Formats: sequence, C-alpha cells, structure tokens
Amino acid sequence: MFAISLGDDGAELRPLEVWHAAEYLAHMDRGREYIGRYIGLPDRVTDLASATALLQSYADKAAADIGRLYGIWLDGVLVGGVLFKTFDVASGTCEVGCWLEEAGVGRGLVTRAVRVLIDWAVEQRGMHRVEWIAASANTASINVAKRLGMAREGVLRESFPYRGVRHDMEIWSVLAREWRDRDKSGRR
Repeated sequence: MFAISLGDDGAELRPLEVWHAAEYLAHMDRGREYIGRYIGLPDRVTDLASATALLQSYADKAAADIGRLYGIWLDGVLVGGVLFKTFDVASGTCEVGCWLEEAGVGRGLVTRAVRVLIDWAVEQRGMHRVEWIAASANTASINVAKRLGMAREGVLRESFPYRGVRHDMEIWSVLAREWRDRDKSGRR
C-alpha cells in the first residue's frame, strides 16, 4: 500500500480499501451529522456490512477503471476522503468529490488531496476534463473548487432530492490545459 504525504502536518492520502471497513465505519460514526449535511455517505454506511459493501463497490470500480476511493488520515486517524466518483477514460472526463469530518476542517486537507487526484488524472491518465459537483449551500465544497482554479459552469436548480429537500447543485470544472497552465504559473 502507498501513502502520499499531504504536507508537514501529518496528513496522508491512502487508498481506502475493504479491509478498512471498521475504521471507515468508526469515522462515519464520528462525523455522521457533519458529513451528512450535504452528502449521503453516512446514510449508506450504518454498520460494518454496509461499510464493507461501500468499500467493495469502490474496489470493483477501481478494478474496472471507472472510479477510485482514497482516505485522508491525519496523525494516523481517518478524518475524510476524496474520490473519483466517475472516471471515464474513453471520454476523458472524471468527477472528483470529497467528505470530511469536523476534526479535519480548516486545514486545507481536501484541497491538497484533490490536487493529487487531479495531477494524476491529467498527467498520468490523460483526462481532459475534471468535474466537481456540490450543493450550492455547501460553501466549504464550493470554496475548494475555487481554490483549485475550477470554473463555475452553472447551477442545476433543485436537481438533487436529499433528506426531503431539493437542493440546487453547482457544476465546476477544470480542463487539462487550464490545470497545466496553473502549474506553469506557479499558482497551485
């Protein structure tokens, strides 16, 4: 297994695999209310069997080269993660996403981790377009898209029914040439 340092604060990015199911469930239990404000992971992961099933679904996606899941560990504790929700090599388009429990908030962990994912997707896998989709009310997620230099493309009004409320969803993206230009200018 590999671990990528996300800086000098003890944060690491690692594959989140099936054998992490108990640790993943404990993480979801700690962050259930906070994480669940905008995303449904805590609703899907309620016991060891459902945690195992979700992690297995991403192991299957990784094997099929259509998605991947990574955890963010801070001082050895799983505090969040990032993922390729979709990964379509044929079209050159993928969607990245994230979640974080409160213990990891305000440290730039998601921004740093998603940079690693975008670098890999663009430089190693030849992705042309990386998308980010977030609820308009999720300002923390929108701010990550801005810090990554993504462009806001639009709003899908009331497109996402979640916990009895229809949420507006914003679509942000960065193209490979834009990502590389940011790299050349040193603004990453």
